[in-house]
Order: sequence, then C-alpha cells, then structure tokens
Amino acid sequence: MSLQLSIWLIVGLTFALYIGIAIWSRASSTNEFYVAGKGVHPVANGMATAADWMSAASFISMAGIISFLGYDGSVYLMGWTGGYVLLALLLAPYLRKFGKFTVPAFIGDRYYSNTARTVAVFCALIVSFTYIAGQMRGVGVVFSRYLEVDINSGVFIGMGIVLFYAILGGMKGITYTQVAQYCVLIFAFMVPAIFISIEMTSNPIPQLGFGSAGSDGVYLLDKLNGLHEELGFSKYTSGSKSTLDVFFITAALMIGTAGLPHVIVRFFTVKKVSDARKSAGWALLFIAILYTTAPAIAVFARTNLIDTVSEKNYTDMPSWFKKWEDTGLLKFDDKNGDNIIQYNGNEMINELTIDRDIMVLANPEIAQLPNWVIALLAAGALAAALSTAAGLLLVISSSVSHDLIKRIIKPEISEKGELVAARLSALFAVLLAGYFGINPPDFVAATVALAFGLAAASFFPAIVLGIFYKKMNKEGAISGMVIGILLMLFYMTKFKFGWFGGGAESDWWFGISPEGFGTVAMIVNFIVSISVSNFTSPPPKEIIELVDNIRLPNENDDQ
Repeated sequence: MSLQLSIWLIVGLTFALYIGIAIWSRASSTNEFYVAGKGVHPVANGMATAADWMSAASFISMAGIISFLGYDGSVYLMGWTGGYVLLALLLAPYLRKFGKFTVPAFIGDRYYSNTARTVAVFCALIVSFTYIAGQMRGVGVVFSRYLEVDINSGVFIGMGIVLFYAILGGMKGITYTQVAQYCVLIFAFMVPAIFISIEMTSNPIPQLGFGSAGSDGVYLLDKLNGLHEELGFSKYTSGSKSTLDVFFITAALMIGTAGLPHVIVRFFTVKKVSDARKSAGWALLFIAILYTTAPAIAVFARTNLIDTVSEKNYTDMPSWFKKWEDTGLLKFDDKNGDNIIQYNGNEMINELTIDRDIMVLANPEIAQLPNWVIALLAAGALAAALSTAAGLLLVISSSVSHDLIKRIIKPEISEKGELVAARLSALFAVLLAGYFGINPPDFVAATVALAFGLAAASFFPAIVLGIFYKKMNKEGAISGMVIGILLMLFYMTKFKFGWFGGGAESDWWFGISPEGFGTVAMIVNFIVSISVSNFTSPPPKEIIELVDNIRLPNENDDQ
C-alpha cells in the first residue's frame, strides 16, 4: 500500500472514530457541556487529561526543540512535567473542593467581585488564544505534509473538525474523544521510537536506547556531539543558555501549567475530590510515557538527519526531502552552486534551513520505516493537536457564556440560551484561532511557552493567594492580574513582534527570554497583590470562612 493511501486510510479511520464519539456523547445540558455531567471514570479522565495536556507542542515540537537545542531543550521537559505535578498536587484538589469549574468563576467568587471575574475572563481568553494558535499551527504542519495541501488549508480543515465535536458534545464529547485520541497519539509516538531504537542501538526501549552504543560501538550521544562539533554547532550535551534564563523559563512553564484553565477544568469531570486526585495520578503516568521518550526521539532524529543530508548531493536526496521542501518548512539554498548540501552552524556557510516542527514528523521517513508507521504518526500528531485545541475552545466558550454572559451581562438567561451562547462563542473562537494558526508568533512549542508565561503572569498568584492567604482581597487580586498580564504582553510583543521599538536578544531585560519572562511578571504580580491588599480593607468575614473551608479537610471532601 502506498504512503499516501496509508495516510488517508489511517487518518480517515481515526477521524471517523472521533466524530462517532462526538455524536454518541453529544451534550444536552450545560452541566454536560461544561463538566461532562461529572460522571467520568478516573482512569478515563486521566487519559483525557493526558491527551489535553500533550498538545502539538509536546507531540510535534518538543522533541524537535530538544534535537536542535540539545541540553538547553531540557527546560521544556522540566517545566511542563514539574508544572503538572504542581497543579495536580497543590491546586487542583482545592479548586475541585471549591466547586467552580472555571478559573474566572473561582476568582469572581473568591474575590467577591464581578470586576475580578471580568479581568480573569480577559486573561483566560488571551492565554487560550495564544495557546490554541500553536495547536492550529501544528495541525497545519501535519496536513501540509501528509495530505499535501498548503499550511493555511490544513489549518482550515483542522478548524472544521475541532469545531464539529467541540460544539456538538462540549466537555462530554471532548472527554471521550480525548480518551480515543490519547490511545492513538501514544501508540503513534511510541511505535516509531521503538522501531528506530532497535534499528540504531538494538535496544527496544527508547529511553535506554539513546544512551546506548550504536552498531559501530560508539555511544549515540558521543557520536552526535562529534557530528555537531564537526559541523560548527555547539556540543549537543552542553547548553548555551544562561543558568538564569534556564531557571526562569522552567519556572514560567511550571507555574503557567498550574494556572492553565483548560487543564484545571479536567478535575471537575469526575464525581468526587478523591477521584480528582486519582485521575491526576493516572494522567501523570500516561504523560510520563511520552515525556521520557521525547529526548530519545530528539537524538535519533538529529543523528539520522545529519547522516542523511550533510555533505550529500542534492539530487540524491530521498523523496521525503522533496516533500518537506514543497511545504516550505525545509529549504535548500545552494550558496556556492556545487549542488552539495552544506549543513553548518556558521550561517554564512549553512545552506539548509529546517523548521524545528518537522523533526518528529519526518523522523520515520528519514529512518525509512514502513508506510503504515509514517501514517500512524500523522494520525497521532493530529490527535495531539486537535485534543488540546478542543479543550481550549471549551475554556473560551465557557468563559464567555458562563462567566461573562450568565454571571455579569444577562444573569436571567435560560439554560438553553446559555448553551447557544457557549456554542456561538466556540464558533467565534475557532475562527480567531485559525487566524493565529496561520500567522503564529513563533514555532509551535515557543508559541505555547508564551501562553504558559501569560498564565503564570496573570492567574497563578490570584489562585495561590486565594487559597492560602486569607487576607487577600479583591483590590490586590485585580491589581496583580492587570499589572502581571500587561507586563507580560508588553515584553512578549516587544521582543516577538517588534512592537514598542522591538529589540534583539542582547536587549532582553536581565538576559531573560520572552519564554521565561512570565516568571518575572508573576513575581511582580505577587508583590503588587500582597502590597495592595495590605493597604486596603480586608475581605469580608464570610470569604475568610470560605477560604478556611477550602483549605481544611472535612466529611464533605468526597462530594
């Protein structure tokens, strides 16, 4: 069976499965639309959470970043895994006990203010739209290569599919669709990794394989370090980022994770608080399978790529090279006219430009794996991107319909009217997300990292102080969120989009990258929040009692 036919068949079957699940589990009430009727099993919720969590950034882009950055790419592994643990253990049980399934709802009630709620809605929309831009970009990358359409057309196709099951089924449809998507994406991620690990090291376990010796007796990491030094790149196992920037990026990713609204809502789809804790543990296990494999895939892909293209004749390149060239994500510029590909760390000499987002997807083709493995990977990549995009769409629609319209603009709206508003919000959201997917600020993982920075700058202090600091009042929370999000937006747009005079890497404040600046903005948020709350009136007595009730265990914890 040809590669193209295999791709159409496997992708078509997985899409049919997702659409079938959406129709079967369509939501008939706002409770089912927002939190799946709170009837999801902890294991199923763990799978859905893992699928929601492992977006296009994790599946497509993370290993690609690591393959280019080497040691420096570890910030994404440390930040995202650490952040999930922080969320699952520190915040989720308390938020689940409070009973508010959106971050704006928690902030609005905890800080007894519709102004706080409105600011939180604004922050949730900015975070979600930045995050979803990366997912739509990932969908476009996959479609552009495997369905042989341009990236923009790929984004439009993905928009249509996500919109269908997100609007039809809400959280109920999304949850059960994501269970299927997790199974598809993890199988698709592991099979090529196992194949290549056996091929390169004779070890079937990728996590061990990339630290093993190859068929020539040389350890893979030593071989890759040697190739890098030969070609003028920095050693793969040594980092070039400053320790300060590594720390701030890792912290921003961790803290941003704990404030991500689309992950927090996952803990409300189960019946009890204890089930929320169980599903968090299951999700961590399911996530670990992919995250421990990503460094291995990065090493395999990087080694195979250099061996395949460096100092080779352009006319002898395999078919995958030409196919990726057609997408515009791989470019060869023959500067010296000798038809030989000069892949070098020196930009004056280098003739090959490789988009980091293609490394995972191209890996099976570079390694010459069977067509069905390549097709499976395409299906898995789409599953990863679409699962997270759907979860983010729900956050956007619930923020607008439940937190803005129902609680502030039109409290008397009927349940049917609220459901219609949620679906219309999702429609608007997917159109805007499509635009950002076509015009992203950066490659997938970097775009997602910016979303984490925005979440850290805005939500994390308000959530943590709302749970653990009884004296925290509405004035402090509002001031902190506004200043935090505006500071992060300013820094992000200045250095990523060139606004406000722009600036190069040498102009970064304290040498901190835009991906790590969320930590700085978060610290400023904390300082402002606590300072303002200490100089204004304390929260009402009933709010203090409410905080005590959230923090202390009681007989109602399993409700």
